[in-house]
Amino acid sequence: MKKAVILLSGGVDSTTTLAVAQRDGFECYAISFDYGQRHRYELQVSAAVAERMSVKRHLTVPVDLRGIGGSALTDDVEVPTDRNAEDMAEDIPATYVPARNTIFLSIALGWAEVLGAFDIFFGANAVDYSGYPDCRPEYISAFESLANLATKAGVEAAGQFRVHAPLLLLAKADIIRTGVALGVDYRNTYSCYAPADDGAACGRCDSCLLRLKGFEDAGIADPTRYQSV
Repeated sequence: MKKAVILLSGGVDSTTTLAVAQRDGFECYAISFDYGQRHRYELQVSAAVAERMSVKRHLTVPVDLRGIGGSALTDDVEVPTDRNAEDMAEDIPATYVPARNTIFLSIALGWAEVLGAFDIFFGANAVDYSGYPDCRPEYISAFESLANLATKAGVEAAGQFRVHAPLLLLAKADIIRTGVALGVDYRNTYSCYAPADDGAACGRCDSCLLRLKGFEDAGIADPTRYQSV
């Protein structure tokens, strides 16, 4: 089996991406990041998802981004709530973490090179997403080029790195339908940016609202525990 490194946050998109990689025959190595995010509950969820889906190995890497701040997820900035689709599409939201995907993909690339894996999967989505610049097709293509230029394995032509974003052009409802067809148990996933102390999702942040709409459009009940919806 070919090896693949999967970025895993425990959310709908990353969990579905893991299921797609497994369907496609990859031996999956999952990587998560403790980056000082206010929604650290996702680390428990990603560990549970990795165990339930029987990945070969799950690695959680500490990368504290609170030092640079600049995001509602890592700094003293309010998480936007109760926004409609038009509001979300207007600008890059406060929940954007500066260079987060570039940092995460770079670390995943390093692990992939050590493992002898040339495939990296992450759950970027350019349809139902909150305006993040590092979730666009041109970004993924650029990082893939970088991966092959900036590594020993790439320069020595040991293999060709590929960055897979299988959900890139799918609406959230189609992502959920894909996951259900692959047997994903969405009870084990989590999306909230501003959870309660007990882990209950807020139901009001952009991520919760996109998730709720996705399940509604898919005609499937959302199994997440919400504070109030």
